[in-house]
Amino acid sequence: MEINDDFTRRAAVHAGALDWVPSPMPGVERKMLDRVGGEVARATTIVRYAPGSHFSPHIHSGGEEFIVLDGVFQDEHGDYPAGSYVRNPPTSRHTPGAAAGCTIFVKLWQFDPRDRTHVLLNLFEKQPVPVEGQAGVNAAELFHDARETVRVEYWHPGAQVARANEGGMEVLCLKGGFSEGGETFAPLSWLRLPAGAPLNAQSSDIGAFLWMKEGHLRFAEREIAAVKAAS
Repeated sequence: MEINDDFTRRAAVHAGALDWVPSPMPGVERKMLDRVGGEVARATTIVRYAPGSHFSPHIHSGGEEFIVLDGVFQDEHGDYPAGSYVRNPPTSRHTPGAAAGCTIFVKLWQFDPRDRTHVLLNLFEKQPVPVEGQAGVNAAELFHDARETVRVEYWHPGAQVARANEGGMEVLCLKGGFSEGGETFAPLSWLRLPAGAPLNAQSSDIGAFLWMKEGHLRFAEREIAAVKAAS
């Protein structure tokens, strides 16, 4: 399966307007944002668990990164309420589910294969600070290494945001909205800009709260090759 698989091109998906698609597991539905591969895939997806649904136990050979958007995600390691940001590195294992239901934004097979860093924090509890040179923008870093930087950003109402983009960028709108490239982005809208394509955006009149990742798209082809080798 190939969805938005050309990482040299801009991609935008307004997931709030998409229908849910059943997964192979009963009670688990998906909205696919980008994907290369079948059930083993380099993928970016919004996943909804019905109350009482779960996946079978599995190992994340290529790593898993997710945000709990609503409800409470669960596995044998604990409960993860809305706002939880989790990085389960390659070789990690769990049995995910949701007794009361939940929705998550999840990215698979997008780690350095040597990464063993587990991250668990709540993005709503991170203290944002002003971004130098960007009036009306505050940010809080969630993760940083040689491959990528992950953070949340708060754009004040009407803020003009211009930023270079050397290694590729993804933006998920969590609250509020913004405009970019002639499109309006609302909650659950997702934007991917290829390496070298600068971000030029304006927040809405109620501002925006965003999850952002930069630098990682330089490694997309390597990750796709790893998925194909594992399939």
